[in-house]
Order: sequence, then C-alpha cells, then structure tokens
Amino acid sequence: MDMKWVAISGSWRKTTDEIERAVRDAVHEIMFRGDGIVTGGALGVDAIALDEALRQNILADRIKVFLPTTLEQYAVHFRKHAEVGTITQQQAEDLIQQLTHLKEKNRRALIEDPDTGFSEENKKEKYYGRNAHIIAAADELFAFQVKSEASDGLGTLDAVEKAKTKGIPVTTRSWDLRR
Repeated sequence: MDMKWVAISGSWRKTTDEIERAVRDAVHEIMFRGDGIVTGGALGVDAIALDEALRQNILADRIKVFLPTTLEQYAVHFRKHAEVGTITQQQAEDLIQQLTHLKEKNRRALIEDPDTGFSEENKKEKYYGRNAHIIAAADELFAFQVKSEASDGLGTLDAVEKAKTKGIPVTTRSWDLRR
C-alpha cells in the first residue's frame, strides 16, 4: 500500500491542552501507520503537528512543511511580530528553531517559496497560496478549526474548501473558544 500524505491545518492564534492532544493523537496515528504529514510551518496547530511528527519520524522523510516565503524572510516576519506584541519573543524563536531544525534534518522537508516579497500587505494572499500548495501535496486533510475572539478560523476553512474542491477526504474537528 502506498504512503499517504495527510495535510494538517488549524489555528495559529489559540490552542488549548485539548486541541494539542487531538493534534498530537492524529499525527501520531498518521505517522504510526507509515504515512506522512504536510503542514504550513505556523504557530499553534502546525507547530504542534511538526513537533509530534519529528518525534515519530526522526529522519523527517515523511514530513513536508510549506512556507509562504524563505525561512530567512519568515524569521524576520515572526521576529517583527514579536517586537510589536502580536506573539511573544519565545514563540517566534521556538518556531524559527523548529523550522531550522527540520531543514537541518532533511532539507527537502522544508519547502520554501523563493519569493521574498512576503509582507504585511500580501500575507493573507501568501498564506492562502501556501494552503493551495499544501492541499496539492496531500491525499487527505485533517482540519482543526478554532474559533476565538481574534479569529473565525478562515485560513483553516480555506484549506477545507481547497481539499473539497480537490476531492480528497476531509476530517474536521472544531472548537469554539469565544466566551
């Protein structure tokens, strides 16, 4: 039986212990059966999925992470967001370290977009473009949609719509963290 690539998509803004367990359990099962994951290299669900995948697949040969720009430009972006307080400095550095570690383990696992024109003005377009690359590389999608005060999870919904259009199986778990 051929290996399947399972896309993991979900919230970067807000996760809980329950969401983290759900993501880790899903990724563990995917990796245990010999399949691989495809994700987007963001905070939250993507980072949790990558962490779990690296625990299960130390060679990182069943992991694909698509970035919307180069790792260098992505690092600049996250450090800038740490400076303005959108995320913490720790979150920025942990993510940059995680992605750098992945690239060191398996250069082919980190798929960087060579376009360094990633900016605040075009980031939504770039993130949705990244979703298209993720879904194009996937045979299935696991979506972890989180609604919070700051987000309705539209990026995750974009991935779900792209997967449905492609005709691949979609499994969605949803949480509403609004008060």
